[in-house]
Amino acid sequence: MDFEKILGKCGDNHRYQYMLLALYGLLMFIVSRHYFAQSVISFVPDHWCYHERLENRSHADIAAIYSKFENPSCTRLESIDPDGSNAIASKEPCIRWIYSYDHGFISMNADLNWVCDSAYKARVGQSLFFVGSMCGTLLFGLLGDRIGRIRAMVLANWCGFLGDSATIFAQSLVTFSISRFASGLAAEANSYIMYILVLEYVSPLLRSVGLNLTMCIFYCLGMISASWQAVWLGNWRTFMVWSALPQVLVTFFYFLVQESAEWLVTRHDIDGAVLRLRRVAKFNRREVSETDFELFRQHCKTKESEACSQVSMQKQTRLMDALKFPRLRLRLIYVLLFFTIITLCYNTMSRNVEGLGMSPFVMFTLFALTLPPSGLVQILAQRHVGRKFTSVTSMTVTGVLTAASGILLTFWKEPSLGVMVALILASRFGISISTGATMQMSAELVPTCVRSSGLAVVHVMGAALSFLSPFILHMDRYFRGASSIILCLLLLLSAWLCLLVPETRNKKLPATLAEGEEFGRGERMFDFLRRSRRDGKDTINADTNEKLMAE
Repeated sequence: MDFEKILGKCGDNHRYQYMLLALYGLLMFIVSRHYFAQSVISFVPDHWCYHERLENRSHADIAAIYSKFENPSCTRLESIDPDGSNAIASKEPCIRWIYSYDHGFISMNADLNWVCDSAYKARVGQSLFFVGSMCGTLLFGLLGDRIGRIRAMVLANWCGFLGDSATIFAQSLVTFSISRFASGLAAEANSYIMYILVLEYVSPLLRSVGLNLTMCIFYCLGMISASWQAVWLGNWRTFMVWSALPQVLVTFFYFLVQESAEWLVTRHDIDGAVLRLRRVAKFNRREVSETDFELFRQHCKTKESEACSQVSMQKQTRLMDALKFPRLRLRLIYVLLFFTIITLCYNTMSRNVEGLGMSPFVMFTLFALTLPPSGLVQILAQRHVGRKFTSVTSMTVTGVLTAASGILLTFWKEPSLGVMVALILASRFGISISTGATMQMSAELVPTCVRSSGLAVVHVMGAALSFLSPFILHMDRYFRGASSIILCLLLLLSAWLCLLVPETRNKKLPATLAEGEEFGRGERMFDFLRRSRRDGKDTINADTNEKLMAE
């Protein structure tokens, strides 16, 4: 009796699974607040160089006085008449600013005066967050294999808590960068590990629908709560306290979530795996006989003996061996490239909420509201027209819309707010679909025997390339549409790369490296445009349908 069968007897769609989904939703709520906290604290309000004759003037008057200068936010005045006329610019740099706080929120950039020539400091700290994310994915991925998934997830969240707590006391670029690096260690690892744990213990129906909807809804709620709680608190340091504290709650997951039973089997702890399954059955109020557990023990022992005797098969599962297969090697390179590009585009567009003529808090909320519908559209599109069509179309359309918004901001001095918001929201909707479709397509194209290590590599590379995200946005200071044009080119490149890989819909996914080498042979670039023929060879049935995320 294998794991799927014994889990079915213990219950795979009952009370314990609903609790897992609830805890996963809570974690997604916490993760989204943690992930986007650095964007919220880095909002830059409208600002102008200080002059004593501007003290009692309204922000509208100050903006009108500075409007004639090329760089009004960073131009220092040497003199100005009492009535506000004859303003003469100074060659000296600004050392003090007047801020027009958006909804009264004092951001980190405004508090520390990290604007104008010092604006790069916030970008550097944000980049170190992504470096920490890359290191954390590797570190806690390895720890998860050695000390268990639950312990690794709890440790990851404690790193996030300590990093966010240290950020509260940051006063310099060095302390801010170190604290953001520590905070970034938890950015990907905690959600990825919990995703695997939930995936193992729930039924296929909950995996495909419940898991995705839970993630979209609670991630959206976390983003919205982060932006408006910041407005309510009014200060970035107080907001970081509220961002850090919820991560401590993940510690209690250790007492609620069962350790991965399949991981325990790989550690030759069959008794431990059986103990966790007994707890699941008890929580679900299911009666499982000792005979069933004994059959599961025998199955695990048989698999262990087979694994020990098949040394050659063990060698075949190494990711490096996949590089010996020409077609598979090229496909893995394509997967790596378009996954990292889409990850970079997603992180860049998620943070681009300023300079759009609307409060960044409102834009952040609107962006968050696109997540649940984009998740539903992705599921429906992949089911009816396929993975490749969904990915290529969403990438291409999103790239065009992004370029259009950048061009309008550059050459239309007073663009229509409604038009700009519509274009940007459509772009945000599209990149959400592209990201979800890319994640699933990447998992399906990597053979089962190297899927875990292969996905770990692409996630790490995605986090590494996201290091460039803050600097891409920083280029808008020199040319307003620079980031939009760059993102458009990257999205079109990723769409072209997706055209080079085979469709995976209604096909038996490759399990071995040899199958991966032959997968999609003879398929041409645009064959996916033809309607799939559902015949006995290609349709995935109960025997060939497999988990996309390896334990």
